[in-house]
Parts: sequence; structure tokens; C-alpha cells
Amino acid sequence: MTASLGDTPPSRTDDRLYPAAPRLAASVAVFRDGKVLLAARQHPPMAQVWSLPGGHVELGETLEAAALRELAEEVGVRATIHGFAGHAEIIERDGTRVKRHFVVAAFAAIWRSGEAAAIAEVAGVAWVDPRDLGQWPVTPGLPAIVARAAAIVEGRAPITVPNHSST
Repeated sequence: MTASLGDTPPSRTDDRLYPAAPRLAASVAVFRDGKVLLAARQHPPMAQVWSLPGGHVELGETLEAAALRELAEEVGVRATIHGFAGHAEIIERDGTRVKRHFVVAAFAAIWRSGEAAAIAEVAGVAWVDPRDLGQWPVTPGLPAIVARAAAIVEGRAPITVPNHSST
């Protein structure tokens, strides 16, 4: 987004609107006692819709580090990542223009510590049986990602380890 003289600086939400490129984010499906941790989004896009805790990847930060940082910041939980569960793309159009475009890398993890609480940018938290996701208003593609994540943490799926090389 470009600014010209007289423009007001974009707010935290506005700088995500009409991007020049997709925004990269990371999330994590944390399992504890057979249930997955969901967080209700507080702000658009998808306010009041349940999803995995997560957020933007900072410059120089790995996807895994971003997912774990966001997990701690948003809901106060720590976890151990066991593999890559897939990705989601959120593209919102405004006529012919792209209003929002996020690419979210999702990881499978097991809870280590912390009691989940709605902290930053989160309206609520819940530990949910993955079989009950159909009863919740969730982000598109979430049930499939949670199913893959559950298979990873239960040892039923091959673990995909992202390449950490810097080129």
C-alpha cells in the first residue's frame, strides 16, 4: 500500500487491506487429552469465527517459531510441534480487487503447559473434540487441517518436516 501527502497512516487492521502481496501467517493445532484448542477471532477477517491460534510471521522468523510465539501471545499456551498439518488460503475479493489475502501454515502440536485464556486478539478459547467441529462456526478448511494434525500427533500420518535452510 502506498501513501501520499495528506493520507492518514493505516491502522493495524487497514494495513492488511488491499495488499500488494499475500500475507504469511502460521497457526498451530494443539492437542490435549484428545481435544484441540480453538480460539475465536476478535477482529476481521472472520471475527467471532473459531480457528486455530496463530498470526503473522515476523521478518526473519521461522514458521514454527511464529506459530509457537502466537500461541503463547494469544492464548498463553506452550506446545511442542510434531509436524506440518497443511496450509489454508484466505482470499477475500472486492469486485476485481483482492481485499485480503492470507496464506496460513498450520502445524500439529501437543500441549506442554499453560491454561488457555483469551488474551490478545482472541474473543474466547475452547478445547473441542475434533469430531464436534461441525457444530462450531469455524474457518474454511479447518476440519481437514485438524484431522491431519490429529493423525500426526497420534502417529497415524507421516510427519512432514519443513526445510529450515536459508538461501
